[in-house]
Amino acid sequence: MRLVSVLFLSLLVGCAQQPAKDDSLYQDLGQRAGIQKIIEGMLLHIARDERIYKYFAKVDIVRVRDKLVEKFCVEAGGPCNYTGDTLAEAHKGMNLSRSDFNALVENLIDSMDDQHIPVPVQNRLIARLAPQRGEVIEK
Repeated sequence: MRLVSVLFLSLLVGCAQQPAKDDSLYQDLGQRAGIQKIIEGMLLHIARDERIYKYFAKVDIVRVRDKLVEKFCVEAGGPCNYTGDTLAEAHKGMNLSRSDFNALVENLIDSMDDQHIPVPVQNRLIARLAPQRGEVIEK
């Protein structure tokens, strides 16, 4: 199932995605509290992931969590405002590879699985996030 979602994400990379026009995805993810659980779970998975934990080792993890919650909330159509740096600014000089990005997506999927988020809902979130992939890879 993870491979299907990662492949789905790869197919969506070039597609332009309109901003959310309703909050159904936000609702399906459990609103802000559900999104926070997903992000916290993703960060816990990343902490155990030898492929990418190094990128998070020297950051203010609470700030990262809070900004990711804001970002995912906005992308899901929730009533949030994103107050963080642009993705390009936040990832400048990191030179993240496609493999690094895919590892993060795998950790996100694992976290959503842990929270029993149905795969169609997971795919809707990934579809909203996928167009931003180019803002972080090899920058």
